Amino acid sequence: MCNCVPRTEAGRGVIRVRKRTSHIWPQLPVTAPRTMVACMLRVWQRGFVFAARLRRRDGPLSLAAVSHRPYSTRTAPQTPGMEYQDAICTLNTLQTNASALEQVRRERSHPQLQLQAMRGFLERAGLTVEELDHLNIIHVTGTKGKGSTCAFTEHILRRYGFRTGFYSSPHLVQVRERIRINGRPIGKELFTKYFWQIYGRLDETKDAHGGTMPAYFRFLTILAFHVFLQEKVDLAVIEVGIGGAYDCTNIIRRPWVCGISSLGIDHTQILGDTIEKIAWQKGGIFKLGVPAFTVKQPDDAMGMLGSRANEMKCPLWVCPELEEYQAHCGPLHLGLAGQHQRSNASLALQLSHTWLQRRCLPDQRFPSDSVVNTAVQQALPFKPSPIMTKGLADTEWPGRNQMLKHGAVTYFLDGAHTMRSMQACVHWFRETAVQHERKASGPVVRVLLFNATGERDSAAMLKLLVPCRFDFAVFCPNITEAIASCNADGAGMNSYAGTPAG
Repeated sequence: MCNCVPRTEAGRGVIRVRKRTSHIWPQLPVTAPRTMVACMLRVWQRGFVFAARLRRRDGPLSLAAVSHRPYSTRTAPQTPGMEYQDAICTLNTLQTNASALEQVRRERSHPQLQLQAMRGFLERAGLTVEELDHLNIIHVTGTKGKGSTCAFTEHILRRYGFRTGFYSSPHLVQVRERIRINGRPIGKELFTKYFWQIYGRLDETKDAHGGTMPAYFRFLTILAFHVFLQEKVDLAVIEVGIGGAYDCTNIIRRPWVCGISSLGIDHTQILGDTIEKIAWQKGGIFKLGVPAFTVKQPDDAMGMLGSRANEMKCPLWVCPELEEYQAHCGPLHLGLAGQHQRSNASLALQLSHTWLQRRCLPDQRFPSDSVVNTAVQQALPFKPSPIMTKGLADTEWPGRNQMLKHGAVTYFLDGAHTMRSMQACVHWFRETAVQHERKASGPVVRVLLFNATGERDSAAMLKLLVPCRFDFAVFCPNITEAIASCNADGAGMNSYAGTPAG
């Protein structure tokens, strides 16, 4: 992230660049600060009152009743006094910790058990996988660009007048960013209401299931499905957490269309250490007869995706370059900066176009519906509608090649966390910063703010930043704290928790 600040005493400009990689798994400190202990005591005390009120109101609740009760006819009560910050503090108790992640690694030989567990939690929350079919889902995975692809896709379809749901990870500031209705994070009141409904159902059934509760990402995934069903969205754009095959979002049975953005090496301890193994995991979101689209991939990755599509009897299409659409409509402008966003935009055009065809014109057949030809096929460019071109141009996705001004300071923000994404970030920053400096009234100073989590090769990524010629560097440690007011909304901001433990 970069900022330009003139120094009044010297007339100098300052450019601060913050580079932080996306976080994956949070780890709470073993010795929690007193403020966190106070926060937890507050939640636990209210939790006991909450559970007692549930028991008084509903009496004993059988497992069968939880598993089979109709979704729309019985909702858990929202207990007065259980406020937003209490919900956030309670949510943070579900975060995946180091021991849970270690258990995931030990259980990698049977990862399919993770999806079984997710289905069990879903049923305990009063939902069924059949109900998810009504969400008209677009399911997207990839190593880089899946969030941007989802943002483009959601914005295009929202501009058509559809009521959209959008589930993504991680969040930047507040956890509510992960669950959006019509492009906006759900409000605190809605989050609080739906949080306690789902948490209450899971809490009241945990004794019958060995005291188990879903981890952070699993819980939020269930909560997102609940919110989208209750709020009656016309469609839901669902971003995979990590991988695909065994990601907890993959309980989705019947998406309308699937997408895979650019693939690379990442999360190797969970997904595998080769591009073929990673592509196998990503291709796990393919479904029988459901059209899927991907961008151009390395040969080994594309070969594996083709094999997975053939195995699933899923038609797979490779998106054209964005320039090929422009032959029909002229230059396309994107709301997200960076050359790498052009492939994400092409994928979003194909996903939204196919969703509109299949959902709104169900009586017609389209090339993407064909399952006869199981070979990977080249998708054709088309003339984007004015709504599509406007949607691409107006898309916003904070924290991705984003430039922000704060007073006299200009910040350049990006969350690159792989070698390829770091290269793209460097290209964007060098190009944009030079243009910015030309407009500065005096000399500038470049300051790097850098953070990395997990098992990233920080040294290798930092080498890629050398051409940026920073004057100073600040390295930020990974510390999770809760302040006295229990305003712990950001405590899980570093967590995808989309691993099988999630």
